[in-house]
Amino acid sequence: MTGTFSWNLLADLRDMWSLPFMLNAFRAGTIVAVLAAVAGWFMVLRRQTFAGHTLAVAGFPGAAAAIWAGLGATVGYFAFCLAAAVAIAALPRRDPRGYSEESAVIGTVQAFALATGMLFVALYKGFLNGASALLFGSFLGITTSDVLTLAAVAVTGLGVLAVIGRPLLFASADPDVAGARGVPVRGLGTVFLVLLGAGAAEVSQITGALLVFALLVLPPATAQLITARPSASIAISVALGLLVVWSALFAGFYSPYPVGFWLTSIAFGLYALTYAAVAIRGRAGTRPSARMMVVA
Repeated sequence: MTGTFSWNLLADLRDMWSLPFMLNAFRAGTIVAVLAAVAGWFMVLRRQTFAGHTLAVAGFPGAAAAIWAGLGATVGYFAFCLAAAVAIAALPRRDPRGYSEESAVIGTVQAFALATGMLFVALYKGFLNGASALLFGSFLGITTSDVLTLAAVAVTGLGVLAVIGRPLLFASADPDVAGARGVPVRGLGTVFLVLLGAGAAEVSQITGALLVFALLVLPPATAQLITARPSASIAISVALGLLVVWSALFAGFYSPYPVGFWLTSIAFGLYALTYAAVAIRGRAGTRPSARMMVVA
């Protein structure tokens, strides 16, 4: 995308939003950024980033299989991501919160998902050139129907998180104490994994299976460096996610470089600058501890 940049931001925005596909891209990006920021915040706190990435990768064979079968890619993203979430939740675990980052089981699932995705790409003749969009994302093919689907899933997911947020925070910070006080730690973990699967499916449609960290991890991780207060940290995570998406879309439209590059670079740049600021202020390497994040 190479629009004509004029330095008149209002005129540039009007020019960009006069195109229906860009308007849908901003709508979809906004919806996805909000859900990813909230779900990702809990994911980072629970140290399940590897599981979240694996759920996103599971959407790749799902989308490829759905297109091969003549269905929309959206159906495949959600079906496979949710199925992978249920499968991971059903596996035995040592840590009440779930598998650790070094889990060989989750790594095996991720490798198998990538291999299966390439199989479906090969089976559908002529689709091979579209594999990069599934892996690295594309804002260009988003329709109004896709936006409505993303909005319905996001509203549902955020509603469920609002209901379970407080006990989930307790179970994430100290699962042993939470379990002793009657909090259904494993049940909450399963519900959260399903919500994370839905969030990963949404984010994958924007960033692709391999760039999910740009929205699902980096804004929440940056927010948790800034403050240990859960409500403020989640709000900052949402604000950063929106900033990243809107900036990346604007830069992608007025430059020859792909949106995925801008999305990842801006998100990483914000994290790096925040980490450097924390280090300069004498708190290098310090993240809000789980116990600090528990609200009374």
